[in-house]
Amino acid sequence: MSSEETSVLRKFVAPEFVFGPGAMRLAGQYAANLGGRKVLLVTDEAMLSLGWAEKVRQTLEGAGLPYEIFSHITANPRDHEIMEGAAFAAQTKCDSIVAVGGGSVLDAAKGIGIVAVNEQDIISFEGVDNVPKPGPPLICIPTTAGSSADVSQFCIVNDTTHQVKIAIVSKTMVPDVALIDPVATTSMTTELTAHTGLDALTHAIEAYVSNANSHITDLHALEAVRIISASLAKTIASPQNLKYRENMMLGSMYAGLAFSNAILGAVHSMAHSLGGLLDLPHGLCNALLLEHVVLYNFPAAVDRYTTLGRAMGAEISDQEPEDVKREAVASIIRTLKESVGVSGGLSDLGVRPEDIPDLAAKAVNDPCILTNPEKADAEDIANIFLRAL
Repeated sequence: MSSEETSVLRKFVAPEFVFGPGAMRLAGQYAANLGGRKVLLVTDEAMLSLGWAEKVRQTLEGAGLPYEIFSHITANPRDHEIMEGAAFAAQTKCDSIVAVGGGSVLDAAKGIGIVAVNEQDIISFEGVDNVPKPGPPLICIPTTAGSSADVSQFCIVNDTTHQVKIAIVSKTMVPDVALIDPVATTSMTTELTAHTGLDALTHAIEAYVSNANSHITDLHALEAVRIISASLAKTIASPQNLKYRENMMLGSMYAGLAFSNAILGAVHSMAHSLGGLLDLPHGLCNALLLEHVVLYNFPAAVDRYTTLGRAMGAEISDQEPEDVKREAVASIIRTLKESVGVSGGLSDLGVRPEDIPDLAAKAVNDPCILTNPEKADAEDIANIFLRAL
């Protein structure tokens, strides 16, 4: 076999996971199996008020496990919140973590774990493979269908000093167990369902065109695109339909397994910059940037973007010229966004032209830019930001 016929080496990491209605009821059993003597239950005020944290707490109690609750976490989790959580874990002598919530809670829990064990500032772990020792046993229970933090090797933290979201990418960030229960997503608002669903779609699209893609990540990414494109609008129209919620959770999980291993691209680099500087909703930032990055990247991955467009439902002939294919893919993305109530540009979120040089400078230093299919410098990124206004 010639070298042209073989693929390059790729690794694939994933946690143990249980998928389906009722999965969260296994939290106490899994926490006990992992050997924890005292559990830190990481959550936020929304999960406490909605009752999901209480359901998990009851499983810990049922398993005879003592626990402490830490809920001082906000959207786009701050570095100081994570440091506070790690200090609380040490003070209360917790030796395992169960996290229930959206991506912010799950990322915070990952950060709390590695800070508690390594006794370093959370920002010191920024980048790829910079975590010396893994955190304590971690169980993640997602309550949104979008972030995929429950299955990924990413941890995203808001560096409040430099006003940028940093990425910690390490196998140590992969949870020991993910309990993926679609019932927990039935309390999401319409807006949150749309934003997290489009976040998951962006994960899948960026993973598929990433220059670190593989046969295995391609399988997960394409199936995620198919499922999310077919299910998101239906889920918003019938929010209590558990089958639709299950489809979205499945699509999110597939997308997470894809991007955790193929990494991402310019959309996420730019969204991390926006989230850190202006504290904007991550999923919405991705949604507003996605088509503009696709248009920029398209010449570098024509066949892959065409395949993605077809997976979303676009009718694209092989004989069409490149510019027609390009517009067809961008158009099907716009159509899906509009069908779930997402339109407009970054200026509607308060982004100003004078913000763009700083945003672009931070985006090109984000590790996700390294796997973007088209090379992009600060000027390229600034131009994309301008078009997205």
